[in-house]
Amino acid sequence: MSLSEKEKQEIIGLIKEGRTLPKEYIYKLYADEEDVFLFWNGRSEQVTNAALPFHSIEHIDEPREEVNNAPTMFDTKGRQLQGWTNKLIWGDNKLILSSLVNGPMREEIEQAGGLKLIYIDPPFAVDADFNFEIEIGGETAEKKQTVIEEIAYRDTWGKGLSSYMSMMYERLQLMHELLAKDGVLYVHLDHHVVHYAKVMLDSIFGEDNFMNTVVWQYKNKPLFSFMRYFPRDFDAILVYAKSLGSHTHVHQNVPVEKARKQNVVTWDPVLKKRISKRDDEGNIEYNFSTEKIVGSVWDIPMVNPAGGERLNYPTQKPNELLERILLSSSNEGDLIADFFGGSGTTAAVAEKLGRKWITCDLGRFGIHTTRKRMIGVQRELKKDGKDYRAFEVLNLGKYERQFFIDNLVNGARKKKEQAYLNLILQAYHAPAAESFTHLHGRKAGRLVHVGPLDVPVTKQRVLEIFEECKSKLITKVDVLGFEFEMGLVPNVLDELREQGVDMVAKYIPKDVFDPRAVAKGQVKFFDVAYLAAKAKVSKRKVTIELTDFVTRYTQDDLEEVEKQLKKGSKVVIENGNIVKLSKDKDGFVERTVLTERWQDWVDYWAIDFNFQDKKEIIREKQADGTFKEIWTGGYLFENEWQSFRTRKDPTLEYTSIEHEYAKPGKYQVMVKVIDILGVDTSQVMEVVVK
Repeated sequence: MSLSEKEKQEIIGLIKEGRTLPKEYIYKLYADEEDVFLFWNGRSEQVTNAALPFHSIEHIDEPREEVNNAPTMFDTKGRQLQGWTNKLIWGDNKLILSSLVNGPMREEIEQAGGLKLIYIDPPFAVDADFNFEIEIGGETAEKKQTVIEEIAYRDTWGKGLSSYMSMMYERLQLMHELLAKDGVLYVHLDHHVVHYAKVMLDSIFGEDNFMNTVVWQYKNKPLFSFMRYFPRDFDAILVYAKSLGSHTHVHQNVPVEKARKQNVVTWDPVLKKRISKRDDEGNIEYNFSTEKIVGSVWDIPMVNPAGGERLNYPTQKPNELLERILLSSSNEGDLIADFFGGSGTTAAVAEKLGRKWITCDLGRFGIHTTRKRMIGVQRELKKDGKDYRAFEVLNLGKYERQFFIDNLVNGARKKKEQAYLNLILQAYHAPAAESFTHLHGRKAGRLVHVGPLDVPVTKQRVLEIFEECKSKLITKVDVLGFEFEMGLVPNVLDELREQGVDMVAKYIPKDVFDPRAVAKGQVKFFDVAYLAAKAKVSKRKVTIELTDFVTRYTQDDLEEVEKQLKKGSKVVIENGNIVKLSKDKDGFVERTVLTERWQDWVDYWAIDFNFQDKKEIIREKQADGTFKEIWTGGYLFENEWQSFRTRKDPTLEYTSIEHEYAKPGKYQVMVKVIDILGVDTSQVMEVVVK
């Protein structure tokens, strides 16, 4: 350590006073550690080691049976492959990675051959636009991502680049731990942070395991002459092996426009190098090649805005880019992962190339987009007679929420419960209410009940709220919850409304766990939607018809919308409807409601014809480090039939095909609807077949 006694005493004094150390002292403290040390404000070597259980919220075993499939003499349909089930995981990728590394799914990954390839396309610009578009009524509406998505991938960290580095450092360490010994990592970045990330990755993977910087040059990006610098037309992809030499690498070839004359190369064991091959007369041998090996500069077009591949997702990458990566660094049957999944390009390409996959995303719209995309891939493969795999949609559920609260406040359970109540009420802008048993706050003439952190709001809880309201002459209550018991909305709440207490159920969003989102007043709660469906029964055959869907959303107050309104028109979400706003020649705002019918809100719906036939079992880590199988009290949603909108075909079917039960009896049918904003609503109905 190159510090004088005087400097040491000065450092001790500064620490005792709680003052910041000058940077030159910090550098001297670490002078003997490494030749080059990347330091940033907030750097920590601690890595999350949580092992939270995964909830399986949906299982897509195989694509729905299509109607009017003509029988053939030979069955050419693709088959579902047994063994590994692909994973689509919704949540914070830090907790997901930690749970994969430290939890029971690690064993499942190892049994599948280990994780051979990770590709990530993390956010790399603090001013990037992560909004996405939805199409409705022939118009395009911009849907802003939730606050937690925007902050987590833009400015959650609050300190700019330092915070970004801390976010990536911990996640990359977890990826390194999870990657198989012969695995490869691809990190897709641009000019903003690639130089910092290179040094960071060198420290995690080792400089000797750096393979390449791949330059992805946009083949079709428009370039403009008015810029006062060379137009940027490429991204950088950093490639690292877990252990260089044991990794998979398969050279890819691309065609050339004109056949090229090339000398034939051979290996000389004496000289121990490659030399030109010669014929018997000593002349160099040549051949003509119509293709060349792909180098480190990839000329691949961006996703065509008007093409069939486009999904209206801002960070979508072209299939061709992921195809080249997967073909270069993995083999058929290998397990690959993408922990910033976005619209699901990595998973879609992996499925088509016969790879197993894990992908995750923080945004519910990204998960929904990927779910639809993967069902479409399944259908396509089955139709073409190619094999495919089942996939499941997972999340960390109540365990993720408990983790946030545990890290928000230390102390006894009662202290945590109070901190939780304060957090939700602050996010909802509801001052605390005193002298009540079941009512916790007040807002705009309504009382507020905050539901539990780890279990759904039940009918019993709502009835207790109702009794207190009656006894104290309260007529309006907002009931906030992360989950609600099936059938509570609208059935029970409608009955209580008729008896004089107007209860509105509202979802608590994940955004509440970001203190800055709460402090800025940006957390949005939304009403619980409900659906109606009816069953048509004929002996042991059943068809389900979706008959209604009711939801309510708000976006901007009208004044704010009009302030932002410029020439032309804008499409916004206002008072539960999607509305097109435009100015006429006199400057007056005209409104055209695009969601006039309930059907306009529905983007996707699916059916499990025998909902309660498979319990949801999770593996929970015990105090001794072992894992115990526990029934959550819930059931798996087996997606047996579905209809959804795509860009190519925006129409929906509202009546399912006939489903035939093997034997008579009572069956629970679950119907799930996902609206055009990616929010899901479910309803269970009973059918009796004879």
